[in-house]
Amino acid sequence: MCEIMRSLVILSLLCYWVYMATHSHKSSISVASQSTEGTLFVNGTAAIGFIDDDFVCATIDWWPPQKCDYGTCSWGSASLLNLDLDNAILLNAIKAFSPLKIRLGGTLQDKVIYQTEESQQPSTSFRKDGSELFGFTQGYLPMSRWDQLNIFFNKTGAVVIFGLNALRGRTINSQGVAVGAWNSSNAESLIRYTVKKGYRIHGWELGNELSGNGVGTRVAAGQYASDTKSLQSIVQNVYAGFEAKPQVLAPGGFFDENWFTEFIHKTPQSLQVVTHHIYNLGPGSAGDLIPKILDPSVLDGISQTFQSLQSLLEKSNTPAVAWVGESGGAYNSGHNLVTNAFVFSFWYLDQLGMSASYDTKTYCRQTLIGGNYGLLDTNTFVPNPDYYSALLWHRLMGNKVLSTSFPGTKKLRAYAHCSKKTQGITVLLINLDSNTTVQVRVSTESAGRLSYLNFQGLQGSKASQNVREEYHLTAKDGDLHSKVMLLNGKALSVDSSGNIPALEPITVGSSDPTTVAPFSIVFVHIPSITVPACK
Repeated sequence: MCEIMRSLVILSLLCYWVYMATHSHKSSISVASQSTEGTLFVNGTAAIGFIDDDFVCATIDWWPPQKCDYGTCSWGSASLLNLDLDNAILLNAIKAFSPLKIRLGGTLQDKVIYQTEESQQPSTSFRKDGSELFGFTQGYLPMSRWDQLNIFFNKTGAVVIFGLNALRGRTINSQGVAVGAWNSSNAESLIRYTVKKGYRIHGWELGNELSGNGVGTRVAAGQYASDTKSLQSIVQNVYAGFEAKPQVLAPGGFFDENWFTEFIHKTPQSLQVVTHHIYNLGPGSAGDLIPKILDPSVLDGISQTFQSLQSLLEKSNTPAVAWVGESGGAYNSGHNLVTNAFVFSFWYLDQLGMSASYDTKTYCRQTLIGGNYGLLDTNTFVPNPDYYSALLWHRLMGNKVLSTSFPGTKKLRAYAHCSKKTQGITVLLINLDSNTTVQVRVSTESAGRLSYLNFQGLQGSKASQNVREEYHLTAKDGDLHSKVMLLNGKALSVDSSGNIPALEPITVGSSDPTTVAPFSIVFVHIPSITVPACK
């Protein structure tokens, strides 16, 4: 039996590398002209962070088809108001996560009126008008549509966070500041309707990008804290008698240390989640998006935000935790064939790994569908490469985050977690180099002692303990702009019924290094490594 398994391992590896050798020379990837090796050190003594089981989250926005950026209109029918909830791919894509967190919201959420029994309004939503805040008139959420959405979310098992209109009742002064207290009556009406109908909401979030300098307008931290207390009071009142109550989230904006410090200090018991947004690559129109994505120093730049928020929460008298509530990398809808192509998985997976290492509990990607940065194609619903990256992360990376260090090339990014729902650890390796293959060995550091992963010293004698599982992700034809991702040399695609493909690994002998090809990503599940942090 051992000989048969060994032969199968060798055969699968041979097939994969023959494929890579014959395909890696095209388009953006040149022939690998050099190879280097190094040891990835994983400190398994104690976890450095803990993420939610449903750490991966995606957003659905309010933008209508008329939302255009730089001459391109990329939103189609991807709004909460017009998304086709009967699409089989959409249904299956969400169900595959079991569960997927979904944050409902975005810029226009602060212009939405909920058409509950107490608030009957005209039904024409979001007409384009350059004189209006955010460039559109008010929008309306009919309760019939809210019913449809909740039936859909129940069917898919989604975990829902809803972003409430935080500008209701305020006026905008000559300095562009939204002043006055939040009028919560319409939001409370929606929350009461939701409870009456038995719909499950994981969290209610107040506002979108109104913190700090704001986007379009802003609200002072003290006032926002007072409004957040009002929302917490409503939630406690409406859900009285419920054992599990929805979380209160805020402020859903860009991190401003002074603003966030005041806000957090003034909401010590009324806030469960502090949400912030990330668009660290600049506008979607930028011509240097790919060089930025492939630059380790650019990727590292956002770490200061994660570190500052983590430190602030640790020093504050608050039980609140940090989430990335929205992140699309490049603002104003992203960039076609970049933020919806294979190359963006370098940025996206690095973001997931880095944010988790700073104890971020959930990371919401802008978007599930819509714009040029959706996990799903806006028009066809077909998964883009980042969808598969997200699904692999969700299935492989466990709650406990482990510290890593790789003393070799800076173009090799590495993250490690305890494996999810199985023994061992899972390592994520991202090779940003265009022509260097990296041979990586994994070493665990436990109680000050290094232990190299080899056949010798492994406990037990079963052949399964002498292999690991690898998931190699590359671009079709080596083209970084491709919207087709290959897993171990095979293109990933839905079938004619809209079913998500199986994500199968190759098995590799544990004594061999992991080969990380140029411009590739590898998840490595190593069941034979057991460390104190994962027990």
